[in-house]
Parts: sequence; C-alpha cells; structure tokens
Amino acid sequence: MGIHVYRAFGEPHPLAHGSEFGRSCSRSCWFSRLPSEPRISSTKIRNVDLAKKSQNPLGDIISLPFENNFDVGFGPKDALIYTLNLKPVYPVHLGDDWLLINRLTLPIVAQGERFAGEGSEFGLGDSVYQAFFAPKDSPVIWGVGPAFLFPTHTDKRLGNDKWGMGPSAVMLAKPGPWLIGSLVQQIWSYAGSGSGVSLFSWQYFLNYNFSNGWYLTSTPTMTANWKQNAGNTWTIPVGGGVGKLLRIGKAPVDFKLQGFGYPERPTGGPDWSVQLQVKLLFPK
Repeated sequence: MGIHVYRAFGEPHPLAHGSEFGRSCSRSCWFSRLPSEPRISSTKIRNVDLAKKSQNPLGDIISLPFENNFDVGFGPKDALIYTLNLKPVYPVHLGDDWLLINRLTLPIVAQGERFAGEGSEFGLGDSVYQAFFAPKDSPVIWGVGPAFLFPTHTDKRLGNDKWGMGPSAVMLAKPGPWLIGSLVQQIWSYAGSGSGVSLFSWQYFLNYNFSNGWYLTSTPTMTANWKQNAGNTWTIPVGGGVGKLLRIGKAPVDFKLQGFGYPERPTGGPDWSVQLQVKLLFPK
C-alpha cells in the first residue's frame, strides 16, 4: 500500500527541497550521510585482550612458549650459544578468589667452543619452576611465590650440581594499550655438590599493543651472580623488538622478535643476542 500526501493546490509539497521541511530534511539527510567515527571491531578488541593475557606472567591462560635465544660472542673464540627454553604455563583456580600460576623453564642448549680445548656441547641445562599465588580481583595485579632450581643439566658445562630455592614476585599494570610490569627472583642453593649458588634475576616488561595484533615490546632479563667478583657480577641486556598475535586456523599464536646488546657483562660474556619466541595459546 502506497503513502499519499495530500495538499492544497499551489501549496509547496512538504517534502519538496525548497520548503522549510524539505530544507530541514535535506540538512538532516546530508548529515546522516557523513562518515561516522571509526569503531574498533569486537575482534580487534579481543585480539588486544588476548595479547595482553599472553604478555602477562599472571594471565589466566594455558600457554606453551618456545623461546629461541641466540647469544653471540662468548669467550676468546666469540662462540655462539643457542638456547631453546621450553616454558609451559598452567594456571589453577584456587576457589573463587585466587590463582596458582605454574611456570616451568626447561633449557635445551647447544654451546659452541668458547676457548681452545673446551669443545662444544649439546644437552639440557638446569631447570626452574615458579609458583605464583595471585588474587583474581585486585586493583593492583600482583603475585608472589617460591622458585625452585633443579640440576637437570646433562653436562657440567651446562649447569651446577646444586638444588636451590628462593622467593619470586610479579607486579604489573594494564593502562589502555600498555602492559607494564616487573618480575624479580632470588635463588640460593641448599643442597648438592660443588660451590654454592646465589642467583638474582630481574625482568621488566614493557609492551604497547595495536588493534591489528602487532605490538612493540621490551622484555630483557638482567641477572646477577653474587658468587662472582664485583666486575663479573651483572649481565645487563638492553633492547627490544616487535610482536604479532596471529591465528593459525582457530588457534592463536604469539610471535615475538627482539634484539639485545650488553652494556654490562662478565668477562667472556655475550656481545649481543637475538630472541625469537613462538608461543602457543590455549584460551578457555
């Protein structure tokens, strides 16, 4: 059924362009055709949220990172040491208020000859397990717990014959597209043969996430071996890189590439390094 508009003879059509109503309609219709402000799609928002969960050491998500480290310049022979760190993360819900974040680091090492006569070596290094207790709902995101060192090395050049443990802690914030935080750990040896171990590590993480899945990142790990003399205590990398959250089929995968220089290092330590991480994510 059509809509009929009746009017007196000679009276302008209320929808005519020259009429007051027509001019009002023309203006309103013209403004309605203006492009609206761009909106971020729900998919892009989910990607940013998932990227932040991947970057968060306390994120409630199962993950399996493969962290490839290429450290160059060890010893007089400028040896290359390649380390593949397998770093599975498995969160467990403790009631309604707490999470237990289980993190294991198992290194597989291919070490070149650092000085004449040493030879090269391939095998396992020492592994570290961390357990972070973190509240689910807190204005500040934090977690604390123990860290354990296990002498899982397959050659004495790849580790120490010591068992160790100590405290570890994480604190972070997620303002807007940023994820900023810090993780500290101290381990002392308590059993095993050989010299004692006292190892400190501090990792800060600084990430800026874009809506298309790309992000800028800097996550170096600084270490201190308190058993060494003052000039050989610290190893301090400086650098950063880029990352990208992709979906292979329906499975999300987090890729990250970084480069580091070493303004502070022990004698015979690395000149520079490259890190490529491929992290498989298993969101619930």
